Amino acid sequence: MNEMSNGGGNRRIHPGSGRRKAPVFPKGRLLAREESEAVTKLLGDRPRHRDMLIEYLHLIQDSEGCLPSGHMQALGEELKIPMAEVYEVASFYAHFDIVRDGEERPAPVTVRVCESLSCMMAGAEQVIAELEKNAPSGVRILRAPCMGRCDTAPVCEAGHKHLDHIDASGVFKAVEEGHLHPEIPAFKNFNDYEKEGGYSILKQCLSGEREVEKVVEHLSDSGLRGLGGAGFPTGRKWGFVRAEAKPRLMAVNADEGEPGTFKDRYYLETNPHAFLEGMLIGAWAVEAEAVYIYLRDEYPAAREILLKEIAEVEKAGFADHTRIYLRRGAGAYICGEESAMIESIEGKRGLPRHRPPYVAQVGIFDRPTLVNNVETLYWVPDILKNGAEWFASQGKNGAQGLRSYSVSGRVREPGVKLVAAGTTARELVEEHCGGMLDGHIFKGYLPGGASGGILPESMADIPLEFGKLEEHGCFVGSHAVVILSDQDDMKDVALNLMKFFEDESCGQCTPCRNGTEKAVKLMGSGEWNPETLEDLAIVMGDASICGLGQAAPNPLRSVIKFFPEDLK
Repeated sequence: MNEMSNGGGNRRIHPGSGRRKAPVFPKGRLLAREESEAVTKLLGDRPRHRDMLIEYLHLIQDSEGCLPSGHMQALGEELKIPMAEVYEVASFYAHFDIVRDGEERPAPVTVRVCESLSCMMAGAEQVIAELEKNAPSGVRILRAPCMGRCDTAPVCEAGHKHLDHIDASGVFKAVEEGHLHPEIPAFKNFNDYEKEGGYSILKQCLSGEREVEKVVEHLSDSGLRGLGGAGFPTGRKWGFVRAEAKPRLMAVNADEGEPGTFKDRYYLETNPHAFLEGMLIGAWAVEAEAVYIYLRDEYPAAREILLKEIAEVEKAGFADHTRIYLRRGAGAYICGEESAMIESIEGKRGLPRHRPPYVAQVGIFDRPTLVNNVETLYWVPDILKNGAEWFASQGKNGAQGLRSYSVSGRVREPGVKLVAAGTTARELVEEHCGGMLDGHIFKGYLPGGASGGILPESMADIPLEFGKLEEHGCFVGSHAVVILSDQDDMKDVALNLMKFFEDESCGQCTPCRNGTEKAVKLMGSGEWNPETLEDLAIVMGDASICGLGQAAPNPLRSVIKFFPEDLK
């Protein structure tokens, strides 16, 4: 007898050695042939690169309506990634539905209803209740964070089609009729843009008519800043990246997830080539070998537009100096933070990195990476065409340039308002939004989305510009202005925002993960204890890794400071 059984199933032990021999069959779940063949066919001739994991998870989700365990395992085999790693990435993102063996698949149709602030103010809670009560079989109702359509609140996404100003009957009608694909709005396509002189600046750059140093200088003189929230001078950032050793890369942050913000979607869906030209000029300036556009999954119409128009740009030869990759987010607000976005581009969980080093030094695949926001790049061609002074002179109250304010809430005419940088909230309400809604009195406003804090109407004459609001514990961020009225309870407003941060925390650091959860419990318990909440806010602000946890306490601090009457 050459082998002895030790009662351990298929384990074998050599006599006298005590050494364990490899099992006859692989441990764990066995991959079925049909699962492997299905994923192989789905991937086709696409490259089997590790960084494509999230893109291929989307392929499976779109094909199967979920992520079956077998398909995830087969994908791991194709990409040579452990199943545990595939699972940890898929489970991080809200838009992936993992289905284990033996579990029931989700309903064929998913309706995501926005529950962020502007939609809740417009009655989303009542719509959600009615949808949940009367949803037919085969329809799943989910609560979702901001969808970037705050000016048409309340909104939902049925399949991949967005519905504005919704009521339950309208949602059910759209589902019944099968209208579940994105509607492509009218936009300026490649031919129209080029006929109007588009890409002329890029051509000058590529032909050598313009020098890189002069282009960077013009951007610096114009006062153009990062318009995704940080406000870092654009010319200086381009110069920093150029100073790093090659090879270099570029990333575009189109993950516009800050509640109240929708300006980037507006530009992507109306004039995408102004952005694309600015992007290609940036890639030329820093000599980026490739550009990665990271687009939030909540913007399916913009994705369809970009896929089509990028192909036209490449066909025309305007992208010969770089390569363009369009990457699709999967429902994670944290990926708006640049280092978390880079992790996601690499096919990983969107966990913010510790800094330094900064992404300009160590970014995508550890290469120096230029990261710019959509609107920032949108202005580059116009600035280079019309001159730095033209753009800088547009501002007011000490600010430079033009600004696209996303305005929503209790105003008659919400929307993207393109006005001078340094415009005030009162001017936005009275001069650009048609005043307050009937029966509403201006009470307060969010100057910079969910994380920018809340200010009272008495402070509505402060310029909405970088560096003007910080002394009050607020900031302008992505210029998302939500107008509040006397019919809004500020405790409810702050609680809505904190619930958003609790849901969207990546969970990496304890101050943010546990702090937002504890804050929601304390704020939702009825009477607030300002001292306890302030202690919690200090810990979150001082010890969180990234801006999410650091800024999450801003709304509650603002309510305590500026709206004491609402605490009674």
